[in-house]
This record gives sequence, C-alpha cells and structure tokens, in this order.
Amino acid sequence: MIPKKSIVHLPVYQPGKPVEEVKRELGLKEVIKLASNENPFGSSEHAKAAIQNEIANISIYPDGGSVQLTAAVAEYLEVNPNQIIFGAGSDEVILMLARAFLSPGDETIMADETFPQYKHNAEIEGATVIEVPLKEGTHDLPAILSKINERTKIVWICNPNNPSGTIVREDELAAFVREVPKHVLIVLDEAYYEYVTDEAYPNSLALLRDNNNVILLRTFSKIYGLASLRIGYGVGHPDVVRSINQVREPFNTTRFAQAAATASIKDIDFLNSCKERNAEGRIYLTEQFARLGLSHFEAHGNFVMVDVKLPSQQVFDGLLRRGIISRARWTYYPTHIRITVGSQAQNESFIKALEEVLSEAAVLG
Repeated sequence: MIPKKSIVHLPVYQPGKPVEEVKRELGLKEVIKLASNENPFGSSEHAKAAIQNEIANISIYPDGGSVQLTAAVAEYLEVNPNQIIFGAGSDEVILMLARAFLSPGDETIMADETFPQYKHNAEIEGATVIEVPLKEGTHDLPAILSKINERTKIVWICNPNNPSGTIVREDELAAFVREVPKHVLIVLDEAYYEYVTDEAYPNSLALLRDNNNVILLRTFSKIYGLASLRIGYGVGHPDVVRSINQVREPFNTTRFAQAAATASIKDIDFLNSCKERNAEGRIYLTEQFARLGLSHFEAHGNFVMVDVKLPSQQVFDGLLRRGIISRARWTYYPTHIRITVGSQAQNESFIKALEEVLSEAAVLG
C-alpha cells in the first residue's frame, strides 16, 4: 500500500511522556508531569457532576450540532451561535481549517517555532508552508506580512505562542489585521488566553466584528482542565464557520465533553482561581530562574520556556531521573526546555531537581 505523497515525510506527533511509563522505566514511585501544559488543579466540580449525569446516556449518540454547548458559549462570548464550531480539541478545528481551505499550490504562513499541528495539517493537504523566524520569541508580524501573496490562504498566529509563551499585543495585532488582504484567513490560536494577565493582550473578539477573515481558536483542555475529553472550538464569521462545518465529521465531540464544557464555562469562580494560582506559580518560577542566572521568554500562559544553557535533552534526562517530566528538543532553541506551571509543591520540586541537574553538569563539565 502506498500512502499519498504529501504525508510520507511527516513526523508522528510525540506527546509528553506518560507518568506511568516513566515510573515503570525508572522505578520511581512519584513522578510530576510538567510537559503538556495540563491544569494541575483539575477541573470544575460542576463539570464532574455533569459527566456523572451523562453516564445514563452512554449508549446514545451525542448531539451532532452541540446545540446546548453552542448556546452557552455564544452567551458567554456575546456572539451568535452560527459563529461557533466545536472539535475534538482545538487540534481538530485546525485539521478542519486545513481541510476546508488549503489545496496543493496554496501557501500558508506561520512562525518557525510554534504549535506543530498548523504545519502538519497544511502539509497533509499539500499546501506550501512558509515559516517565519520568531523575533525574541515573539511572532514577527511585519516579516509575516511581507510573505503574503496571491497564493496565501491562511496565516497562523498562536497567541500566547506555544512553546515560547510570548504574546502579540493589541496595537500590533490590530495593525497587522488591517494590512492582511481579505482573501487571507487569519487564525488566532488562543488556547491559553484565559491565563493572560497583561492588559496589552488583544481583545480579539472585537477584531471579529470588523474582519470577516479572522477566526479564533480556544479550548477546554487548558484552564478548564478537560484535556482528556478533547473539546475545543473556533469563533469566526458565519460563512467561514459554515465552510468548516462542511468538512466536519458527524458526532465529532462526545456527550461527556459537551456536558462538561457546558458546566465549565459557567463556573467563573473555578476559572478565576486557576488563573490566580497559575500567575503566582509563573512568578515563582521566573524568580527562581533569575536566581539561577537563567534567562526565559516573557511568559503569559501556563508554561515558561527557559534557557538552561545546556543541551535540552541532557537536562530533560536529568530531570526525568528525578521524577520530573519536562519538554525539550526545540528545533531553533536547542538549550531551552518548556515547563508547565504546576502547583506550588510541584514547582518547588522542579526547581530543586533543576538545581541538582545543573550542579551535576557543572561538576562533570
């Protein structure tokens, strides 16, 4: 069997190492996973109750249109229901965007170190990927603008950017959107937007009202703590959403995911608590990096990308032996690791382990 030519060179996505696998491989009793930007504080109790209530309906197909959840999100965001589309995580919305809008010969533009699923799905569709280097860890919007031509179909802006954690600010993004030709779809991936505390962060919903070629991506996997249920969404112009719906698989989100997400978006107290505790943890980590003489990108999500001044795989392995799972091996940042902001106890355990790894390397060096 011969697969399509556009996929034979593609890497298989490598998720963070599972906790149980690390325990088994290294004989550890306690392992802290700080690799996948999951919420260390769990999920809303209302979401758990909603899941319990759905167990009786496990034999019944979910609502293919996610009507109840759509209504809840539309009310929360103050948009129309026909502006929203759901996917199995925002990852699937990315897949559907590529499927709906990209063909062989089209071009799509993104940062050179950003969420890899943009490139992955574009290449599956046979589109040409144009990568623009980050500038001090941040999207270089003027450079991206200079690459747009008549073949450009989609521009991807991850904000905050994964893995660097940096943001594009409101004035920069508004100016960029004004300059992008209307035939180009601008995808603003805001998977971590609930964690941002900087007042300069864009009000991207306002951009939607004036620009039909903008779509936002958001998710329930991060601050809402529903990562295992796989549910995210896009918000855009009704015509764009209709095109995406035309390639969406039926029943692509589960009853459990829809029920939990509907309950979660109404639990503002849980969201605010997670945001506050994450901000405290982010400050703690960055202060500790400064104490250790390590530079890091300005962090705005629930993770920090820090330069450990050693090959990242070496530090990853050292941390792993001490029961800490981090994320390493970035193409353009070979001495950086990305670490999820955990609970205070987890953060302290990580810093202790990092100090040991760095000290060990200094002795051996």
